[in-house]
Amino acid sequence: MTCTSLMVSLTLGRPNERLLDVAARVADKLGAGVIGVACCRPIEVVCHDYAVPAGLFEADRKQAAHEIRSAEQEFRLAMANLKGWMEWRARTTVLPLAQHLAGEARSADLIMVGLESGEPSLDATREADIRDLVMRVGRPVLLVPAPAPASSFDHALVAWKDTREAQRAIVDALPFLAKATKVTVVEIAAGHEAAETRGRLAEVVAWLAHHGVKAEAKVMAPGKANAAQLDAVADELGANLIVAGAYGYSRQNTWVLGGVTSELLAGGRRCALIAH
Repeated sequence: MTCTSLMVSLTLGRPNERLLDVAARVADKLGAGVIGVACCRPIEVVCHDYAVPAGLFEADRKQAAHEIRSAEQEFRLAMANLKGWMEWRARTTVLPLAQHLAGEARSADLIMVGLESGEPSLDATREADIRDLVMRVGRPVLLVPAPAPASSFDHALVAWKDTREAQRAIVDALPFLAKATKVTVVEIAAGHEAAETRGRLAEVVAWLAHHGVKAEAKVMAPGKANAAQLDAVADELGANLIVAGAYGYSRQNTWVLGGVTSELLAGGRRCALIAH
């Protein structure tokens, strides 16, 4: 698999410096072009059940136009030294922002989004529901937490489970794994499952070798909750990229996510490439 087209989603009304810095590094590493996207919803679409003063509609329109111009300047400045091609797209949409971005993703091999620390914002006019985006987009998503340090993605940790989502994630991550200097495939398994798990991981490592990726396997006994244990293993190994399947299902129009997926979407200390 090759990755020739990155799509980076800027959030209007806030700085996107860390996300754009990582996007430029990834594009340079993979030799890819970059599509910058920004979108928002008119306030009257989001607040259709409430009485909103007419003057607020016009103020919101002007504010959105200003934020779009600022985001484009930020994007073009960050990509000034890009070796490949770049494109800018900005739009006002009546659709939920995650749905709009999922449609835009038809043009890209990889989607990049920034994660803020702390409680998620409730501003549906400016911020996409990342959970909804990940579950519907049909493309791998690279999560870039605000506190994540600049990274060369030279050591990748693959969180393995014998599931469709993990199979999808490792295939989608091949462009990164091929460029990494170290790849570790990790699975958490109880003692009575260790031998079978080692056999599975040996097959995964052999498959990676067929793609020119040298990897090692590591079986971990259960300890903490899986999300915390995965983070601890990444710290121990010095991994700066986590590759994982994204697990979840929809219930009453709300996504119920697995523990590791929820932790990764909450924004940690390193970037994560996830696929559903």
